[in-house]
Amino acid sequence: GEDWITDLLGQLSGNAKISTIHTPSTFHGKLRPYQVKGVSWLAFLTQFGFGSCLADDMGLGKTIMLITLLLLDHESSNTASQHGPALLICPMSIVGNWHREVQRFAPSLKVMIHHGHERLSGDAFAQEAQQNDIVITTYALALRDKEHLSLIDWEYVVVDEAQNIKNESAKQTQAIKSISGSHKIALTGTPVENRLSELWSIMEFLNPGYLGSAKDFSGKFAVPIEKYHDADRAETLKKVIQPFVLRRLK
Repeated sequence: GEDWITDLLGQLSGNAKISTIHTPSTFHGKLRPYQVKGVSWLAFLTQFGFGSCLADDMGLGKTIMLITLLLLDHESSNTASQHGPALLICPMSIVGNWHREVQRFAPSLKVMIHHGHERLSGDAFAQEAQQNDIVITTYALALRDKEHLSLIDWEYVVVDEAQNIKNESAKQTQAIKSISGSHKIALTGTPVENRLSELWSIMEFLNPGYLGSAKDFSGKFAVPIEKYHDADRAETLKKVIQPFVLRRLK
């Protein structure tokens, strides 16, 4: 490795380990032990610039863990201007739930909902978004308003129910992957629903190029595993993605 890769490899091969986070004073509630571990894992990968997929079962608190991570990020910054807002993309059906959960557990965070006929655009949107900590929008608007969303230097780009970007060829998926952010996080209880190509699409959003091209991935993993039930290939794939996917079951 050379340049920044040398530094990164040095950190990872040295004393790099997941440190247990402390619950931010601005968090209104109590984290369960496995949630503390989840946030600690997210924070660990974030410090190295890696994208992460939190794939815990439904009901284990992925929303709370993401909110806690954002609070930690704010707590570690000397001033709010040091980092941009987080963009949260989710299905329309849970926009209201996200808003309520942020208000309940992290009332110190300013939230903007980008939706509806009267939503802002262009410079007006950019100015308002930068006055908030979290901007919540939908998958449909991520495609329709891509040019407006791309005006912001997002600190985080988070996709909830990330199976919505499982189709790499869909315009919606391509639009979301084109939105730049310092950190990428995917939340989903079902990282693979039908085909391994769905996992590749999510990982391509999180860490572009890590699993190679879609064609390479198909030849190296998808076909051998799905068509020929190659156990060795399946085990290799598990090891390759394991650092970036955290899944706990009820």
